[in-house]
This record gives sequence, structure tokens and C-alpha cells, in this order.
Amino acid sequence: MTFQTFKRFVLMSVFFMTTSVVIYAQQSTMQGLIGQSLAKLQQPTSESILNCIAEMKRIDDMFPDSIQPKFQIALQSLNYSVMNPHAPQTENLLKETEETIAKMENIKHADPSDICTLRGFLYMVRIVQNPEQNGQRYYLEVMQDYEKALKLNPDNQLAKQLQQKFFEGMKQQTGK
Repeated sequence: MTFQTFKRFVLMSVFFMTTSVVIYAQQSTMQGLIGQSLAKLQQPTSESILNCIAEMKRIDDMFPDSIQPKFQIALQSLNYSVMNPHAPQTENLLKETEETIAKMENIKHADPSDICTLRGFLYMVRIVQNPEQNGQRYYLEVMQDYEKALKLNPDNQLAKQLQQKFFEGMKQQTGK
């Protein structure tokens, strides 16, 4: 190996190792920011959830190619909406959630099970908003989304919990 070739090899090796460290550091930073934001939801209130959503949007702006902030934006928006189905912000949050889910579907490394879970939760919130109008309209879609999520990933705890809550809610509504 000539000295020039050796220098190039060393420089390329250093470049790739540095790039790997930077990527890992960015992921670590993002995880830390997400963790800090979610830690504020120990006693979830409407205000704390809205603040968390705003923080997640800022994190998403900092890490636009990452799926996790988008997932948390959608999840916390749905949590807020199910707790406050008739609040003034709810409809805008649900529209943004639909857009976020659509963005996630176009990201290659997005977990399809998570996407199905979020979509099922979205339809579940629509039913909570107006059971008479939306119950029949979205019931089957909620069931199919949760079943698909669990088929894709049987260990998806969120899908299991939401599916169980949905069945309990339907049982209460129908009295069966």
C-alpha cells in the first residue's frame, strides 16, 4: 500500500467512525429529550399533554427523519382527544394526527404495527366523540386495525391495551 492510499484509508475510516458516533449521539440526545418530555406526564392533565405535544413537535423539527417524535405527537394528541373529546383543540389535533400517521406511513423504517395501532386509536377517539354517528362507521376499522397491529407484532402492548379498552367500552355501551 502506498502512503497516499494508506492516508486515504485512514481518513475514510476516521470519517465513518466519527459519523457513526455523531449519529449515535443524535439518537441519544433525541431519546433524552423525549424522555424528559414524557416524564412531565406522570400526572397527566390537559395542559401537560398539550405542552408535551408542543415539545414533541420541537423535537420532531430537530430530528425530522426520526419516527419516534412523530409517534409521540400522534399518541399524545390521541390521549388528549380521548380525555377531552369535545374540547376546542381536539378537532385540530385529530386532523394533525391523521397527517402525522400519513407521514409515518411514508417513512421506510416506521413500524407498521405502530401505525395500525395509532390509526385504530384515531378511529376509537372518533367513536368516543360521537358514538351514535361514528360507532357503526368506525367500529369495524378499529377492530381491524388493532387485529392487524397484533398480527404484525404480537408483543405490541399498546395495541393490546387499546383493544381491551375498546372491547370494554363497547361492552358498556351495548350492555352485553
